[in-house]
Amino acid sequence: MPKIILGLAGEIASGKGTVAKYICEKHGGSSHRFSTMLRDVAKRMYLEENRENLQKISTIFREKFFDDILSAVITKDVENDPHEIIAIDGVRRLADIAYLQKLSGFKLVYIDADIEKRFKRITKRRENSDDNEKTLEEFKKDHEREAELQIRDLINKADFVVDNNGICKELYDQIDKIIK
Repeated sequence: MPKIILGLAGEIASGKGTVAKYICEKHGGSSHRFSTMLRDVAKRMYLEENRENLQKISTIFREKFFDDILSAVITKDVENDPHEIIAIDGVRRLADIAYLQKLSGFKLVYIDADIEKRFKRITKRRENSDDNEKTLEEFKKDHEREAELQIRDLINKADFVVDNNGICKELYDQIDKIIK
């Protein structure tokens, strides 16, 4: 069976991680995250894992090596992954898509959600050390950072657009249809 590789794009806290987890649990798939390699570096360097530090690390790697270095790493990880269904969490740039589209079975899925819902999710989940203290205004400013600027445009490149403004079951039903 050919692989199904779903690149998950969407603004901060749109539901990419939720979809990746669902693919792993419901469909026996696997997940690879762009931020994992950045978090690995931050941990090794004893840096706080906040959005600002992770974005700095990303920028340094892309400026000092090549723009799609993170995509190159993810692509190798996916090529070595034996699972039939794979989620790639955190597609952010057009350069990412250009690289990932070379993978047979790759489809870009854009997950869309209102900013107020995403703000509630980010403060609740506390994934980064600074998430629980954020105000809505600070959250809006996060969207103006370099790493976030191209994300909204990816909706125009998506093979599928998923609405994540409802309940989880509605989100999961949309993902099941894509996989079928």
